[in-house]
Amino acid sequence: MAASRQVSMPPALLLLLLPLLVQADFKGPYKGGEWKSAHATFYGHNDGSGTIEGACGYGEPHKQIYGLQTAALSEAIFNSGFSCGQCYEIKCVNDDQWCKPGNPSLFITGTNLCPPNPSLPPDNGGWCNHPREHFDLSMPAFATIAEFKAGIIPIAYRRVPCKRQGGIKFTINGHQYFTLVLVWNVAGAGDVASVKIKGDKTGWTDMKKNWGQNWETDVEFTGQSLSFRVTTSDGRTSTSWHVVPRDWQYGQTFEGKNFNS
Repeated sequence: MAASRQVSMPPALLLLLLPLLVQADFKGPYKGGEWKSAHATFYGHNDGSGTIEGACGYGEPHKQIYGLQTAALSEAIFNSGFSCGQCYEIKCVNDDQWCKPGNPSLFITGTNLCPPNPSLPPDNGGWCNHPREHFDLSMPAFATIAEFKAGIIPIAYRRVPCKRQGGIKFTINGHQYFTLVLVWNVAGAGDVASVKIKGDKTGWTDMKKNWGQNWETDVEFTGQSLSFRVTTSDGRTSTSWHVVPRDWQYGQTFEGKNFNS
């Protein structure tokens, strides 16, 4: 039998490769979170009316990719908009009168803020007052897990990976000296923790959160091909190279590389 031979790496080569090894992203797909307790209500009518543009900036979500399986989140969950785009599994629990038989699961995306109402107590109308964790669902979504006559129900919920069709979407608004980018259709963790933008004549620029999932910069990018680097709350990063051509216009939407889910 031939003796096995151990191959050693020259120290100089190891030093050259070390930065690449350190920068490598060893994170796997987003796994979701632990079960927690909260409550849920509903808004609108059984046709989904009332699902309109909200505090995440997605426009009318049911006309985008989120459908009617959406929720307005209380301040405790909304987290100043950093939770926009997160996906949740919700079950009606501990209420045999109103929960649907078998406690079916509802999968929703956070797309709006349920504002607090300080004039009402948190257990009698001020459902979204801090620090309550609360979901205000569209009526069709609510009706999949409970009878709508209940009004408010106890729930168990947890974050789950977001499954999206296609890539991350970048909608560019603003003007020459103010670029505002809406980042949406994010898979995996679903949310956005930070965004960087790069023109073909510039280096990477950190964008600042404006509102919802709208990110801004005052760097001028007119006439440049654009790349984006998106990081989600679990620390994973996706880089979309040159997804915006040099002749882009404000109001257009472009598609980049998404996360695995």
